[in-house]
Amino acid sequence: MELKWRIWFEKDGKHVMGKGGAEILRAIKEHGSLAKAAKALGMSYRFAWKYVTKMEKTLGEKIVERERGGREGGGAKLTKLGEEILRMYEEAERLFSARSGGVETLGRVEIRDGERVIVLKLPDIEAEEGDEVRLRVWL
Repeated sequence: MELKWRIWFEKDGKHVMGKGGAEILRAIKEHGSLAKAAKALGMSYRFAWKYVTKMEKTLGEKIVERERGGREGGGAKLTKLGEEILRMYEEAERLFSARSGGVETLGRVEIRDGERVIVLKLPDIEAEEGDEVRLRVWL
Protein backbone atom coordinates (compact mmCIF):
# COMPACT_ATOMS: atom_id res chain seq x y z
CA MET A 1 0.00 0.00 0.00
CA GLU A 2 1.22 3.50 -0.84
CA LEU A 3 0.70 6.49 1.45
CA LYS A 4 -0.63 9.56 -0.35
CA TRP A 5 -1.61 12.76 1.39
CA ARG A 6 -2.90 16.28 0.88
CA ILE A 7 -2.67 19.36 3.02
CA TRP A 8 -5.24 22.14 2.93
CA PHE A 9 -6.27 25.07 5.06
CA GLU A 10 -9.80 25.75 6.20
CA LYS A 11 -11.40 28.66 8.01
CA ASP A 12 -14.68 28.08 9.82
CA GLY A 13 -15.03 24.77 7.96
CA LYS A 14 -14.61 26.40 4.52
CA HIS A 15 -11.76 25.49 2.18
CA VAL A 16 -9.20 28.27 1.87
CA MET A 17 -6.28 26.73 0.04
CA GLY A 18 -4.62 23.49 -0.91
CA LYS A 19 -1.71 22.57 -3.14
CA GLY A 20 -3.11 24.45 -6.15
CA GLY A 21 -3.58 27.64 -4.16
CA ALA A 22 -0.04 27.38 -2.80
CA GLU A 23 1.27 26.95 -6.35
CA ILE A 24 -0.62 30.06 -7.48
CA LEU A 25 0.73 32.14 -4.58
CA ARG A 26 4.26 30.85 -5.16
CA ALA A 27 4.04 31.70 -8.88
CA ILE A 28 2.68 35.21 -8.16
CA LYS A 29 5.59 35.76 -5.79
CA GLU A 30 8.05 34.53 -8.42
CA HIS A 31 6.61 36.29 -11.49
CA GLY A 32 5.12 39.45 -9.98
CA SER A 33 1.95 39.05 -12.04
CA LEU A 34 -1.20 36.97 -11.81
CA ALA A 35 -1.32 36.58 -15.61
CA LYS A 36 2.32 35.41 -15.77
CA ALA A 37 1.75 33.10 -12.78
CA ALA A 38 -1.27 31.49 -14.46
CA LYS A 39 0.62 31.07 -17.74
CA ALA A 40 3.62 29.49 -15.97
CA LEU A 41 1.29 27.02 -14.24
CA GLY A 42 -0.58 26.18 -17.45
CA MET A 43 -3.91 27.46 -16.17
CA SER A 44 -6.21 30.19 -17.36
CA TYR A 45 -5.95 33.68 -15.91
CA ARG A 46 -9.67 33.48 -15.07
CA PHE A 47 -9.21 30.28 -13.03
CA ALA A 48 -6.26 31.71 -11.06
CA TRP A 49 -8.08 35.02 -10.49
CA LYS A 50 -11.22 33.21 -9.23
CA TYR A 51 -9.15 30.97 -6.94
CA VAL A 52 -7.41 33.96 -5.34
CA THR A 53 -10.70 35.88 -5.05
CA LYS A 54 -12.35 32.91 -3.34
CA MET A 55 -9.46 32.61 -0.86
CA GLU A 56 -9.74 36.31 -0.05
CA LYS A 57 -13.50 36.12 0.39
CA THR A 58 -13.18 33.16 2.78
CA LEU A 59 -10.42 34.86 4.78
CA GLY A 60 -12.04 38.29 4.73
CA GLU A 61 -8.72 39.90 3.81
CA LYS A 62 -6.59 40.54 0.74
CA ILE A 63 -3.75 38.10 0.10
CA VAL A 64 -2.72 39.54 -3.28
CA GLU A 65 -2.31 43.22 -4.17
CA ARG A 66 -3.08 43.72 -7.84
CA GLU A 67 -2.29 46.60 -10.18
CA ARG A 68 -4.39 46.94 -13.31
CA GLY A 69 -2.58 46.61 -16.61
CA GLY A 70 -1.99 49.46 -18.96
CA ARG A 71 0.84 50.82 -21.03
CA GLU A 72 3.40 49.61 -18.46
CA GLY A 73 1.48 46.40 -17.73
CA GLY A 74 -0.04 45.38 -14.42
CA GLY A 75 1.41 43.44 -11.59
CA ALA A 76 0.64 41.52 -8.45
CA LYS A 77 2.39 40.79 -5.20
CA LEU A 78 1.52 38.92 -2.06
CA THR A 79 0.32 40.87 0.96
CA LYS A 80 1.78 40.17 4.37
CA LEU A 81 -1.09 37.69 4.95
CA GLY A 82 -0.46 36.05 1.56
CA GLU A 83 3.23 35.62 2.42
CA GLU A 84 2.34 34.14 5.82
CA ILE A 85 -0.18 31.66 4.41
CA LEU A 86 2.29 30.48 1.78
CA ARG A 87 5.02 30.13 4.41
CA MET A 88 2.71 28.13 6.70
CA TYR A 89 1.66 25.83 3.86
CA GLU A 90 5.24 25.19 2.74
CA GLU A 91 6.32 24.51 6.33
CA ALA A 92 3.45 22.06 6.89
CA GLU A 93 4.29 20.28 3.64
CA ARG A 94 7.99 20.13 4.50
CA LEU A 95 7.36 18.82 8.02
CA PHE A 96 4.92 16.16 6.92
CA SER A 97 7.11 15.05 4.00
CA ALA A 98 10.12 14.70 6.29
CA ARG A 99 8.21 12.63 8.83
CA SER A 100 5.74 10.67 6.74
CA GLY A 101 8.20 7.81 6.30
CA GLY A 102 7.54 6.85 9.92
CA VAL A 103 3.74 6.95 9.77
CA GLU A 104 2.34 3.97 11.60
CA THR A 105 -1.14 2.56 11.04
CA LEU A 106 -2.75 1.77 14.36
CA GLY A 107 -5.15 -0.56 12.59
CA ARG A 108 -8.46 0.85 13.72
CA VAL A 109 -11.10 2.08 11.39
CA GLU A 110 -13.47 4.69 12.80
CA ILE A 111 -16.42 6.63 11.53
CA ARG A 112 -15.90 10.39 11.89
CA ASP A 113 -18.19 13.00 10.40
CA GLY A 114 -19.84 10.23 8.40
CA GLU A 115 -16.54 9.11 6.82
CA ARG A 116 -14.60 5.89 7.42
CA VAL A 117 -11.03 6.72 8.41
CA ILE A 118 -7.94 4.77 9.41
CA VAL A 119 -6.31 6.02 12.61
CA LEU A 120 -2.63 6.77 12.10
CA LYS A 121 0.15 7.70 14.48
CA LEU A 122 2.32 10.53 13.18
CA PRO A 123 5.92 10.52 14.45
CA ASP A 124 7.45 13.62 16.01
CA ILE A 125 4.56 15.96 15.26
CA GLU A 126 3.60 17.83 18.39
CA ALA A 127 0.50 19.96 18.72
CA GLU A 128 0.14 22.76 21.19
CA GLU A 129 -2.47 22.33 23.88
CA GLY A 130 -5.94 22.72 22.37
CA ASP A 131 -4.70 22.06 18.83
CA GLU A 132 -4.85 18.73 17.10
CA VAL A 133 -3.03 17.08 14.26
CA ARG A 134 -5.53 15.29 12.02
CA LEU A 135 -4.93 13.11 9.02
CA ARG A 136 -7.87 11.83 7.00
CA VAL A 137 -7.47 8.66 5.00
CA TRP A 138 -10.44 7.95 2.78
CA LEU A 139 -11.42 4.31 2.33
